[in-house]
Amino acid sequence: MPAGNKILLIEDDRDISSTLVSVLEGAGYRVATAPNGVEGQRMIQTDRPDLIITDMMMPRMGGFPVLDFINSLDDKPAVIMITANEGGRHKAYAEMLGVVDYLRKPFPMEMLLDAVERALEGVAAGSGKSVPAGSDGGDDPPLGPIRRTRKKT
Repeated sequence: MPAGNKILLIEDDRDISSTLVSVLEGAGYRVATAPNGVEGQRMIQTDRPDLIITDMMMPRMGGFPVLDFINSLDDKPAVIMITANEGGRHKAYAEMLGVVDYLRKPFPMEMLLDAVERALEGVAAGSGKSVPAGSDGGDDPPLGPIRRTRKKT
């Protein structure tokens, strides 16, 4: 599956970026890196990656504005968000914005590789669109965060 798949890693921590690049390239993926969301947006437009792995919190521009930018594109790549943040609201928001997976640092490298494989399988199965986490890829809307609704009284 890895042959030919382009991944853009947007991560500001050089050590984490270096480790993830080594693991992904070792698994056969082609990986480009960006140190922040501003550079990441530029590379999304020029490199047209199949998958984006983005950190949530970075200087200059974090992961959520990157997701907003991706959602404005006609041909959206799959996105995995990685973060050290423990907040459940951030995960729900990321899923609402379309991430296919959300990994909390530190995570085992096998977990990352499994998430990458699932994300790219979703891209291959759906004419360039990713299959969000919690979805079976069918016509039903993806499972997402539960929202409260107010009853009218």
